[in-house]
Amino acid sequence: MHVNEANEKEVMRDHFSPSRCFIVVLTLLSVPATLALNFSFFEEAADARFAPEGYDYIIVGGGACGCALAATLSQKFKVLLLERGDSPYGYPVLMREENFAVSMLDLAHSQAFLTTDLVLNARARVLGGGTSINGGFMTRAPKSEIDSIVGLDDYAQVNASYEWLENGISSLPRTGPFQTAYKNALLQAGVTPDNGVTYDHLPGAKVGGTLFDGNGTRRPASNLLPLYANLTNVQVVINALVQKIIFSGSGTPKAVGVQVTGRLSGKTYTVLLRNSSKSEVILTAGAIGTPQLLMLSGIGPRDHLQAKKIKVVADSPDVGKHIVDNPSTRVYIGSPSPVEVSLIQSVGIDPSGTYFEGLSSPQKSPIVVVTQKVAKPRSSGEIRLLTLNADDNPQVTFNYFKDSVDMQTCVSGANTLEEVLLTSSFSPFITAFQPMPSGGIVAAPNRRNPLLKPTINITLALYCRTALATMWHYHGSCRVGKVVDRTYRVIGVEKLRVLDSSVFDFSPGTNPQSTFMMLARYMGLEMVKQA
Repeated sequence: MHVNEANEKEVMRDHFSPSRCFIVVLTLLSVPATLALNFSFFEEAADARFAPEGYDYIIVGGGACGCALAATLSQKFKVLLLERGDSPYGYPVLMREENFAVSMLDLAHSQAFLTTDLVLNARARVLGGGTSINGGFMTRAPKSEIDSIVGLDDYAQVNASYEWLENGISSLPRTGPFQTAYKNALLQAGVTPDNGVTYDHLPGAKVGGTLFDGNGTRRPASNLLPLYANLTNVQVVINALVQKIIFSGSGTPKAVGVQVTGRLSGKTYTVLLRNSSKSEVILTAGAIGTPQLLMLSGIGPRDHLQAKKIKVVADSPDVGKHIVDNPSTRVYIGSPSPVEVSLIQSVGIDPSGTYFEGLSSPQKSPIVVVTQKVAKPRSSGEIRLLTLNADDNPQVTFNYFKDSVDMQTCVSGANTLEEVLLTSSFSPFITAFQPMPSGGIVAAPNRRNPLLKPTINITLALYCRTALATMWHYHGSCRVGKVVDRTYRVIGVEKLRVLDSSVFDFSPGTNPQSTFMMLARYMGLEMVKQA
């Protein structure tokens, strides 16, 4: 969907047309109290009764991809979805837009870790995954990126898969004063053209989609289950920590099930697949959890596994390698004007390789935050096991700025971000005394001083390092052709597949979650067709 500003009202009316009323009503039922009454679609591991006859598919990881995939496969198959974390429903800290800043600090659901690069990061530990704790921005990838994703041969099905998500858990917002001004400031700073309100990924400035409804209630990916799944065919179990994949003992290793520990009860279960040629274990545990679980199960670099005294099932040297995180910087600004509560809505897409975002009034404070992100970093790192507990964080290295091109891109983006801050459009939301990343203040920025201008890029390079942050868009730790084949099956074993951010060698769109879920939906449809 793509519209210009003049047609915004028409688009919003179409989005809530009578043909979509049923979906809108259901998404509003994401209010925790209503969901508890009408959508008890998950159960606690301690209370779970696993099917003795087994399952067609066991999906490990109830995050964005796992929920989309389970909802799709349940139309034809018996599916078990295992999530190591709790439910987000009933937690206002997670489910309310104004609580975003606190949700990222909720260690029960947002598992913090410090990389060896000394950058603080986090991974979701909750049903819905990142969609239950993140900024909620929804956008598609451009066709050039879609064409480079393995297996997406039917572009009509790609579009239909995106629409399935957008109709269920997303909408195009009406922007308030800050988000409107931020978009205008991007345009004024040269991030053009104006692409209006759209899910499409287009160079310039735009307003994209959001997981938050008009009342500020989050619609996580787990809402896809009560919306779309055949609930008689899917069993969703929370606080179910998969410690390892179980393989058959003869010939080429075949996944036959998983070993699960109840995080609250401590009880361990063995859960098996059905004895069927089509049955599979599918990992959707994310770019950190998936390679971690593969290694704990004996699939990974032989020397590393042997050092950890793990029996080698398949020597796969690239498991956990090549993981990438997009370097980001943020500017925190005390606004002299009132600002609405808003997360990511207006974004800028600069062909030079930088994406820009902004949010306002976290925890209803008079704060605005503007960010820039290196879109396609070249630097990569690796994941290595520290313990044999799947609930512990592994060691994560991203090697930010190891490739000098990434630093050049960050400096370019920081220059543009400073120009955004100096526009007349942004002026109501910034004071004259706001410090600038390259030095000086808004009233007297170093970049406007002829004597200091030659040093600006050097100062901004230092800023890119000292203000380095994550956008939580890490990816690429189980890449196609290295760890999985072109159908996303794990190389060297049978009946094991990966469908999550770990198979991507780039972060699609300004924010990748829509495309990660689209791939899960698309491949789920392909698996249903092939049954």
